Amino acid sequence: MNIKKYTADSLLLLIILAFAAACTPDLEVEPRNKVTDASVWVDPTNADLFLNDVYQQMPDMNTVTQDFDQYADNSYVGADWFPTVSQIYQAALSPSSNFNGPADMWNWGLRYTMIRRANIFIENVTASTELSDEYKVERLAEARFLRTLSYHWLWMAYGGVPIITDVLDINAEGEDILRARDTDEATFQFMVDELEAIANDLPDTRSGNDLGRPTKGAALTLKGWIELFHASPQRNTTNDPARWAAAAATNLQVMNLGVYALFEDFGGIWLPENNNNIEVIFDYQVSPTLGDGGAREGMLGPAFVNGVQQSWANFAPTQELVDDFAMANGKPIDDPASGYDPQNPYENREERFYETIIYDGSVWQGDTIYTRLGVGSLNEIDLSSASDVSNTGYYARKTLDESVLGQDNLANRNGGQNFIWFRYADVLLNFAEAQNEAVGPDEAVYDAVNQVRSRSSLPDLESGLTREEMREAIHRERRVEFAFEGKRWWDIIRWEAADGPDGLLNKPMHGMKIERVDGELTYTPVVVTDRTFLERMYLMPIPIDAINRNGKLNPNPGYQ
Repeated sequence: MNIKKYTADSLLLLIILAFAAACTPDLEVEPRNKVTDASVWVDPTNADLFLNDVYQQMPDMNTVTQDFDQYADNSYVGADWFPTVSQIYQAALSPSSNFNGPADMWNWGLRYTMIRRANIFIENVTASTELSDEYKVERLAEARFLRTLSYHWLWMAYGGVPIITDVLDINAEGEDILRARDTDEATFQFMVDELEAIANDLPDTRSGNDLGRPTKGAALTLKGWIELFHASPQRNTTNDPARWAAAAATNLQVMNLGVYALFEDFGGIWLPENNNNIEVIFDYQVSPTLGDGGAREGMLGPAFVNGVQQSWANFAPTQELVDDFAMANGKPIDDPASGYDPQNPYENREERFYETIIYDGSVWQGDTIYTRLGVGSLNEIDLSSASDVSNTGYYARKTLDESVLGQDNLANRNGGQNFIWFRYADVLLNFAEAQNEAVGPDEAVYDAVNQVRSRSSLPDLESGLTREEMREAIHRERRVEFAFEGKRWWDIIRWEAADGPDGLLNKPMHGMKIERVDGELTYTPVVVTDRTFLERMYLMPIPIDAINRNGKLNPNPGYQ
């Protein structure tokens, strides 16, 4: 995004400012050379440079080797030595495990560094007598949005966390800078109050150099997502319908803005030529010409293409995900009327399947990808996890740019697709889920879900569904629509559907072994890995180094 494109002089100034703002992040310690120089807080350009540095603290989800879909059940992680296998799959999380989420999303220190830098900006811009009121209103709203964004990652992972909105000074305050955790409810209330307060201070749309900055719709969408999380079973233990109604109302506000719509080409949403399309609400913008592009093709694409290894192939879609894609007639594969043939499992599937999954016989960059056994393919399913080749017999297609070679992508970070945090389909399905739980499957619920289905040429849901049947349909729709977008883990967590005998993350994950027997291809699901999810894992462990620095931090249950 243009927010991140600097001249050499500007970059030097930004480095100086970032260094001056650095501190021991867990304690919010005041740096010795605090940024108070008048040249920064009187000039919008210089103040923007400081704020740009806050934007850069967002996790870069286009350069991760382990992702939420791998934490969950949409994809195997691709290598047995990855922390996802040793810590998530084996339920080995602990306060000393240093498991910080993809791209350090819930890294305690880095998130509080982002929060601190936002606090510095807010304090100094508010106090400035030189910056215009117009500048202050919009940029302060941006900083508060970014601060809330960081808090919401911490809150989803840890529950209640210390809410810090001032710039702490160890020299002046001593041990008073140490803050206890606020409650889960207080943290939630702080976030939604912040987003409610700033929404009208942000513009409806962005363009030009302001692409990538939040809009009113972004603030309301984040609020609606936080409210949906708060309404879901993990945090809403009494199933208070008012929580569901609040989430539905906020998402309906976004729908009523009239700013967003579904982009007509599902598979093209993430292509660089379609960046900032009408469906995008908030995204992380990249600058591939400055070496700040994505690395998705080289990290996540098919391993071997045209005889050459092009990727680490860290997305290995599971059979469980594949099975949740409907048939072209809209029926799930376990419906006797669907027409599904287990010996021809990839025929007549819905459009999103072909735009999301590379399966045996798919074509990628002019090469037919064979994962079956016995034909000498370099992409033959790796049942022993001895190489980078898929352990499941599948690769990812969605979010990848087929025009980019994986090797070039790894070497040059030349992926040009922005990472989309929120898009209009989120709002529609968030609304549908919340409204269904609040009042049942009314016409508005059907309309929201059917809009998403219609984009991929699926028929409308059948009428007369019960609340439970609609819930199941929405859950399936979310999994398929948002595959490889980092949402599946949080959905399973907030639904409290991970643990127990039937827990989605407490059972084996499968791939598909394909081989020719008596002249016919046979398809046999095979276990890729077993896994264990314990009840305590619905919250992450507070890092031991944070607890050691701040004795007021209580550990989460089960991690004492």
